[in-house]
Amino acid sequence: MKHQFLHNFITDLKVELLDEFDKNFERKAFFDQPWENTKMPNRRGSLMMRSGALRRSIRATSNDTSIRFMSSLPYAEIHNEGGVITVTEKMKKYFWAMYYKNSNAIRYDVKTKSAVYDARAQKLTREAAFWKKMALKKVGSKIKVEQRQFIGPHREVDQCVERVFDRSMKEFEEFIYKTLKK
Repeated sequence: MKHQFLHNFITDLKVELLDEFDKNFERKAFFDQPWENTKMPNRRGSLMMRSGALRRSIRATSNDTSIRFMSSLPYAEIHNEGGVITVTEKMKKYFWAMYYKNSNAIRYDVKTKSAVYDARAQKLTREAAFWKKMALKKVGSKIKVEQRQFIGPHREVDQCVERVFDRSMKEFEEFIYKTLKK
């Protein structure tokens, strides 16, 4: 019985916390601590939601006494904890590719055969400017990545543990009551 109670509690807690950590991406915050804005414009509104891959990569494993949350993506840790990364030649190639991709994004009006500089084109131009600035960084230079935590300890996590424990305990008490009543 004890083993089943712990198993149910850990399983329920894992589901609840995975849901809460997922909601951090909607909140654009680690619970009540907003993520710092990015210097690069983003059409989706958040650096952490460019492709959604980081959000989808969050997994949890559990045993009878603990839960472990993780991501298979190599950049998950630097976003969650913040830190400094070193520019490599491969990164510079990526930055240049993104610059060329975004600098050619200005629309052209077929009738007037001229460039259309609307808000969308200006935003893409700012994005192209950002990528060019990144591409011009020297190999070996450092880029500071601000912490945008999405998994970890927090008072909301503690409250979630308490809620799930209370619910599990109530279910366990009802099970014992029904068992003894027979």
